Amino acid sequence: MEVDKTDIVNEEDVTTLVHTFYAKVRADKLLGPIFEPIIKDNWAPHLLRMVDFWSTILLYTRKYKDDPMPKHMKLPVEQRHFDRWLHLFNETLDALFAGEVTENAKLRAASIARIMMVIRSRADGLPVL
Repeated sequence: MEVDKTDIVNEEDVTTLVHTFYAKVRADKLLGPIFEPIIKDNWAPHLLRMVDFWSTILLYTRKYKDDPMPKHMKLPVEQRHFDRWLHLFNETLDALFAGEVTENAKLRAASIARIMMVIRSRADGLPVL
C-alpha cells in the first residue's frame, strides 16, 4: 500500500529533499567525483546553503543571498552531468513528495540546469544548442 505523499510545505520538507538528494549525488559514480574534491568531508555547510537556496526558490523565504553561478562554473561538468543531476533531483522529488510546489521544483531545477549549461557553453566558446 502506497502512502499518500504531501507537497513541499516547509523548511523541514526542503531539508529532507536536500539531504536525500545530496546523499544520492555523493554516492553517484558520475556526480560524486565532481563534488568530492571540492567539498571533501565538509558537507554540512554546503547542505545548509542548499536548504537556504531551495527554500528561497520554493518557499520564498529569502534566506539565500548568494550567486551560485560563479562557484559552479569552475566545476568540470558537461551535459551528461546536468542530465544526471536532474534525473536524481526529480527521482528524489517523486519518491518523497507530490503537488504543485514539487512540480515547480522540477521546473526550477530544469531551468537552473539549462541556464548553467548555456553559461558554461558560452564560457567555453561552444555553440549553444
